[in-house]
Amino acid sequence: MIGPDEILKFLPHRYPLLLVDQVVEVEKDKRIVGIKNVTLNEPFFLGHFPDFPIMPGVLILEAMAQTAAVLALYSLPETDRGNLIPLFTGIEKARFKRLVRPGDQLRIEMEYIRRRGDISHLHGKTTVDGELACQAQVRAIFKKKSDFFNSA
Repeated sequence: MIGPDEILKFLPHRYPLLLVDQVVEVEKDKRIVGIKNVTLNEPFFLGHFPDFPIMPGVLILEAMAQTAAVLALYSLPETDRGNLIPLFTGIEKARFKRLVRPGDQLRIEMEYIRRRGDISHLHGKTTVDGELACQAQVRAIFKKKSDFFNSA
């Protein structure tokens, strides 16, 4: 299991955009299962929608991409992890099947389709209480932080 403190070592995201609370299963180079506990305190519920709060689909996809990034970085040697930043480069075949609401626990399951160089292709799904909420394929690239930030 990878807890909240360790997730912060893998991802550059922070509140309010960190959308993975914990990792409950991970198999290097294969698959990962993450959890997002959806609460009424989420800032996006202020506007989506105040009288009927629903987690935006794009944020469900972002949670999937973040979980995929943890898998990709976990699969690398530990010395390389802190030097890379994940960039979401594509989404395909996204389908939404169930609303995600406050009080739900979003289970995020991602698995590799393939990886070539610094580009990863993964397929995944999210469920709430065993019911499919979303499925999609995501693609990400990993770039060195030094390509974006001056170390001077």
